Amino acid sequence: MAEPATGVVDAALLNPAESEERTEPAWGAVVSLALGVFGLVTAEFLPASLLTPMASDLGVSEGVAGQAVTATAIVGAIAAPTMAIITRRMDRRLVMWMLTVLLILSNLLATFASSLSVLLLARVVLGVALGGFWAMSAAMALRLVPMRLMPRAMSIILTGVSLATVCAAPIGAYVGEVWGWRTAFMIATVVGALALLVQLATIPRLPPAGVASFRTLLDVLERPMIRVALLVVLLVASGHFAGFTYVRPFLEKVPVLDIETISLVLLAYGIGGFFGNVAGGILAERNLKAAVALAPLLIALAAASMLVFGASPAVAAAAVAAWGFGFGAVPVGLQTWLVRAAPDQAESAGGLMVATFQVAIALGAVFGGLLVDHAGVASAFAYCGIATLLAALAAFLLGPKPADS
Repeated sequence: MAEPATGVVDAALLNPAESEERTEPAWGAVVSLALGVFGLVTAEFLPASLLTPMASDLGVSEGVAGQAVTATAIVGAIAAPTMAIITRRMDRRLVMWMLTVLLILSNLLATFASSLSVLLLARVVLGVALGGFWAMSAAMALRLVPMRLMPRAMSIILTGVSLATVCAAPIGAYVGEVWGWRTAFMIATVVGALALLVQLATIPRLPPAGVASFRTLLDVLERPMIRVALLVVLLVASGHFAGFTYVRPFLEKVPVLDIETISLVLLAYGIGGFFGNVAGGILAERNLKAAVALAPLLIALAAASMLVFGASPAVAAAAVAAWGFGFGAVPVGLQTWLVRAAPDQAESAGGLMVATFQVAIALGAVFGGLLVDHAGVASAFAYCGIATLLAALAAFLLGPKPADS
């Protein structure tokens, strides 16, 4: 993901020679960043698979418990653009170590949370770590490998996202059922600790370079195609998280699946997301507009299928897997679109995408929670279908031109 900080540009990004100074790639450090993102994404999405037992244990409704996702997203959106400014005089490896420590602290707080307020505090801490990581990761990668190896480095780092998508939901649901939801967060704590150990051993000194600025953010926002792309991001992400945050209650109440089957369905979602990521990249190379539009359209069709035919376990399982495939393809197409729409300010464009994505997560989780508590879980899936369908239409009608594909 190209420098996911809202307009904050590290000097290493503006000066490619900074990364060329390293003639030998520091692959160990790159892998340590992949472990870090695996831990962060795992922690971010655990509530989706643990919502029912968390809500019951803390004595709140599922809609209220779902706001654990909202807290992380809001803080992440704030942390992303401000982290580089706050830490502008610090060695970048120290910043990364600090962020991983916050990941560990967040999981520990969640493990021992005795109330909703403590759980929300844990998710706020996670939001700082998550937003800060995405603000720094691409800039760090540029300084860890020669420029020609940058795509490979980012591919390795983002593998952590794919693996977490596959593992977090099904394993979290199973562990939460067998040993309790707190055990799932304790395991996430161990994952974060292992990532920190590898980072301590592998990340070299990376002194701060230059002063962070928001100026490029305003420049990029003036471009019409960027604004259209961010609208698509907002619709897709808010729709997805309004629905998927409450997928477990839906599977429990509509097709009435047991926990073992739900774990398998969530595993199918994760595997679908992994292959969707691969397919999205292949399609984006050939037809960018199709890649950007078809992914949210598939999510809309999956949500509609669950609403109409969701009482069938087979249909519900297939729809969740298709949903995962569609959502896995979303980031690849949207990132490519944003970068091609602003090739001279690719990092700021990527940062805008992350900030918009985090805001959309918060909006989707809040709205989804209100719908679930007042109109039933099916209403959240209805909103998901409508929002993602609108995103697909916007991409088809206003998306990247054939010349950009």
